[in-house]
Amino acid sequence: MTSLRTHAEQHNTDLYRDYKKDRKVGEGAYAVVYLGTQLSTKKTVAIKKIKIGQFKDGLDMSAIREVKTLQELRHPNIIELMEVYFHKTNLNLVLEYLESDLEMIIKDKSILFMPGDVKHWMLMTLRGLDHCHRNWILHRDMKPNNLLLGRDGQLKIADFGLARDFGDRGRQLTAQVVTRWYRAPELLFGSKEYGYGIDIWSVGCIFAELLLRNPYLPGNADMDQLDTMFRALGTPTESDWPGVQSLPNYMQFKQYPKTPLKLLFTAAGADTLELLESMLIYDPNRRISAREALLHPYFFNKPRPTPLENLPKHIRETPEDAKQKRKAEAFGA
Repeated sequence: MTSLRTHAEQHNTDLYRDYKKDRKVGEGAYAVVYLGTQLSTKKTVAIKKIKIGQFKDGLDMSAIREVKTLQELRHPNIIELMEVYFHKTNLNLVLEYLESDLEMIIKDKSILFMPGDVKHWMLMTLRGLDHCHRNWILHRDMKPNNLLLGRDGQLKIADFGLARDFGDRGRQLTAQVVTRWYRAPELLFGSKEYGYGIDIWSVGCIFAELLLRNPYLPGNADMDQLDTMFRALGTPTESDWPGVQSLPNYMQFKQYPKTPLKLLFTAAGADTLELLESMLIYDPNRRISAREALLHPYFFNKPRPTPLENLPKHIRETPEDAKQKRKAEAFGA
């Protein structure tokens, strides 16, 4: 037992020494993300340092879930967890590095993208999400900056810190998940029994954002989020959504009429609008699944999805890029 522990400790030390954090690229309440380098291969990686020392019981469950989920979910459209190591009071997740994310693409107005581009991004998102759902995993924070993009154009779902197993449909789960603009109505009304529909709603909001180049339902607070939603999609009734009035935080809202999506998404084709509408159905039991969405005519009709290598890119400079650039400048290139 002692030799096994010693071997594990040595392996952990070797991993720690093989990775160097170059610069911080993001920070949340419980984690900091660094751009790093694997010294043995000179490969650029992302290192997510989870600050476990601040939890009174040590390592919190969300960190355990994230590691477990990423180890189980191997898929071309899900970020790869390369290694895990401890250092001091921190858990470090070494993840493949991807240069940008969908939010950067949407916000960069110098980038023009076409319907075929949107189609391929949606295709990759749904393939990754379908893999999650078929393995009984809810992501619970689908949004544009959690959809990372590599130099080869590949899209990968990232940040599984809020992910949860949903095999037991009767289990009570927290409604305080998903970034507000992408949060499904059942969560806003306090539902603690939910399924894959919450991720699909988020993907519908992302789809709309890609079409508009702006957030679709940008509420300022939870009540305003519902009001923004109802203004855009009409206020749901008990006949639209059986059981809505018995949800924990249900409250009566002004009755807004349903506005046809075509009035806002003027350039979108009929199949695009049909898929979007099927994702943004109030009743989660009637919302389309990721598998059903992948079989929707939208993905088979023209235009075809843009080839991976031709998708628009927003490239962040890596330390190696900067080094090569300085070298070129030094030689007058």
